[in-house]
Amino acid sequence: MALVLWVVVLVALVAMGRIAVARELIALVPNMLLLFKDLLRDERVPRSAKLWLGFAALWLASPIDLIPEFIPVLGPLDDAVVAAAVLRHLVRKAGSEVVYEHWRGEPSTISRVLRLFGAEADAPADSRS
Repeated sequence: MALVLWVVVLVALVAMGRIAVARELIALVPNMLLLFKDLLRDERVPRSAKLWLGFAALWLASPIDLIPEFIPVLGPLDDAVVAAAVLRHLVRKAGSEVVYEHWRGEPSTISRVLRLFGAEADAPADSRS
């Protein structure tokens, strides 16, 4: 059901002419997975933050959820809360520069995600080298 909702949102964005936003949404999950993988390998990320990353990866991969995925809108909510908590923790422990450095998507996307989760207001000036 979550997949159907995601497709509906993508189609609506394209229909409204928001193609760039639709592209960002399509790339969000793969880029988030790559971000987590890269942060796990970064020596600047403290071990405690890496433990939280591992927990988040297991949580997101687990078929067991607090709120079943088939419930529209609310189904993916527990996964989003876990991702938000881990990103906030990472920014506090490793710094936003490390997160921005490893983000492979558009800088504006990770800025929006971090702002939404209350982790960061603005991207560092040198976030894309």
